[in-house]
Amino acid sequence: QVQLVESGGGSVQAGGSLRLSCAASGYAYDMGWFRQAPGKEREGVAGSNLYGRTNYADSVKGRFTISKDSAKNTLYLQMNSLEPEDSAMYYCAACRDCGPSLDEYDYNYWGQGTQVTVSS
Repeated sequence: QVQLVESGGGSVQAGGSLRLSCAASGYAYDMGWFRQAPGKEREGVAGSNLYGRTNYADSVKGRFTISKDSAKNTLYLQMNSLEPEDSAMYYCAACRDCGPSLDEYDYNYWGQGTQVTVSS
């Protein structure tokens, strides 16, 4: 069983930055970040596999960076140049050998989420 705990969310003005963290217990799976805004479907933001390959949604390319500290078994999402449209609940997810997929159905384990609010 894998447990994922996100942190780092908060409120920021447009143009600002936040760094999300996801501490994982258990085996170091492929991992990714997803988000869901009110009234919208959950969407993949960034994915990463054990070999360092990454994948990003077009809407965040050039602004967000996914990384992992294998020694700490912690996944990060550095978010720069934030926009109000980035406001959402952000979720960390893990899967066995599916990374860096952005399809939520490929992932088996999910955290509880951390809220990001960007004001204009």
